This record gives sequence, C-alpha cells and structure tokens, in this order.
Amino acid sequence: MLSNTELIFLSSITAFLICFFSIPSIINVAKMKHLFDEPDERKSHTTKIPTLGGLAIFAGVIVSLSLFSDAYFPERRFIICAIVIVFFIGIKDDIIIIAPLKKMLGQIVAVLVVVVLGEVHLTGFYGFLGIGEINEYLSMALSAFTMLVIMNGFNLIDGIDGLAASTGIVILSVLGCWFFAIGHALDWSILAFITLSALLAFLYYNITPAKIFMGDTGSLITGLVIGILTIKFIEINSQLTKEMLTHQFNSAPIVAFGILIVPLFDTLRVFTLRILDGKSPLHPDQNHIHHRLLAIGFSHIKATSVIVLANLLIIALVILLQRHIGGVWILSIVIGLCSFLAYVPSLILKKNKSPQSISDTV
Repeated sequence: MLSNTELIFLSSITAFLICFFSIPSIINVAKMKHLFDEPDERKSHTTKIPTLGGLAIFAGVIVSLSLFSDAYFPERRFIICAIVIVFFIGIKDDIIIIAPLKKMLGQIVAVLVVVVLGEVHLTGFYGFLGIGEINEYLSMALSAFTMLVIMNGFNLIDGIDGLAASTGIVILSVLGCWFFAIGHALDWSILAFITLSALLAFLYYNITPAKIFMGDTGSLITGLVIGILTIKFIEINSQLTKEMLTHQFNSAPIVAFGILIVPLFDTLRVFTLRILDGKSPLHPDQNHIHHRLLAIGFSHIKATSVIVLANLLIIALVILLQRHIGGVWILSIVIGLCSFLAYVPSLILKKNKSPQSISDTV
C-alpha cells in the first residue's frame, strides 16, 4: 500500500506528464485550425498565440484526481462535475467567445454543484468582526460568492506570460503543504498538488516567449480549484483538535486573503478604479498591476517575478502577524502595504511623465 507521500508524488507526476506532453499536440492543432488569441490594443502580446492551454490542465487534473483520490472522498464527484462544467464554459469562450452573462451563469451552476450538493461551504466568520456561526443559506451564498470572486480574479490576472500559473503555484504550494501537514486531509492535499503540477508543466510553455496561453479554461479551472481549497482551508482550520493546534491559524479567513492577495487585491483595485472613473467594474482596461509594470518598462518575466515575490512577502507577513495581532489589524496592514506597492508604478510613471500613465489613483 502506498504511503501518503508516495501517493501525492505519483498523482503529481501523472498530472505533470499528462499536461506536459499534451501541450505540443494542442499547439499544433490550434495552428492547423487557426485557434489563436488575436493581439489588439488591450493585449500585452503582439503575435497570434493559441489559447487552449487549459485543455491540458483540465486533462491532468481530472485524470489524476480520478486515479489517485480516495474512492470514498465524498466531495470528489461534485468537484469533478464542477470542473467539467467550467471546462465547457471556458473552452467555448476560448474558441468562439460567449456572452458575459452566459459565462457567469455557467460559473454559478458549477459553484453551486460544489457548495450545495458537495457541501463545501463555510459555517461562519470564525470570530472575524465578532461574528461566529451564520445560518446555512447565508453560509452557502457567502461560499459561492467567494469561489466566484476567486475564479474571476484568476481570470483577470491572466494578462501576461507566466503570471496566473506562477501565482497559482505559490497559492497551491501553501495550501497543499498545510493540508498534508495536518495529516487527515490527504485528498485535499492531492487536489492541490495535482493542480500545482499541471500548472508547472503549463508554465514551461508559457514563460516568455509564450507558446500557449491557458485561456479562460485554464484560469477558471485554476480559480475554481483554489476557491474550493480556500473554503476547506478555512473550515478545517476551525475544526482542528488540540493535538493539531500547532497547525492552526488565528484569523484563518484573513490568512486566506493574504495567501490569495494577488488575484483578490488586483480585482478589488481595478473594480474600484473603474467605478470611480464612472465605468462598469466589468469594463476591460489596462489598469491591472501587471499592466502598470509593463508600462514602466518591465518585461513579462520581470513583472511576473515582482508580483510573485510580493505574494510570497504578504504570505509570510500574514502568517507571522496572525499569532500576535487581530484579523482586522492584519487586514488593514495588508491592504495598506498592497496599496502602497501598487502605487509605486504610478509614481514612476508620473515622475517620468509617461503617456502610458492611466491614472494616479490606487
């Protein structure tokens, strides 16, 4: 019988190899059928590049999850079902583009499968703002909303080479290691590590110069998996026994926010800027942090590296602070620090009087 470590290793290798060896064939088919992402004024690339990388990520995650997770893992069938739904939404949008409303409705269905049928949902605020348990319907609504925000946050940061995959790898590494460390969440750890491994394989082809993009398929699947794992991270954290208190985080929702700071803060920031500018929060623009870094002269790989390093810094900070101060203070410090860091490119653009400067407001 395989040990937990061996099981995680085999499942991860399987996901990696499936994704790694699938992508060259996907690129060839995309070229034959002219399935490209066309460059335009909103895009940061200048050549036609296939957008079907999510197909390989989907294959790696689904096959490995089916083969290596416990047959008695009760949430597995609902997670697989939700991933399949998101896959079809994403692949259609990557090929022919679908209306935003239809896309959102599909995401809602996928999320509700996990939240309502799979019963993957929060049961309270765990003391944050003095709020404990909440009723079941509010719990489900909050959980579904959280997953949708994370999914679309990943979709929004997928704007330059390597960023979405690298950010996903960082987040999944932290969550996967925590699930493994507590000892009784092996299936959740497997889900984290197989998704991480698929992203690692994809990243090889997505680093500058990118040969393929993950598209909506990849970013939404990654966001869905991370959303599910985030809910379980918060929920299981509140249920740890006295023997496991060394692995318990104070203010787990705030720690989770810190771990997911890149997609969550960037989404909050651009939505705020668009609303202040009198536009719809869904109106696309080049106000994302990665766009600002490109505007001051960073290459794709440098911009991605800076954002990933900032993510690691925030993760280390929240883990350190959660033992000493309350969640509201941690949230204030994190948002303040991120606002300052996000403002730096604007200061540089203003100083240089660059025509690429979009707004000096964070």
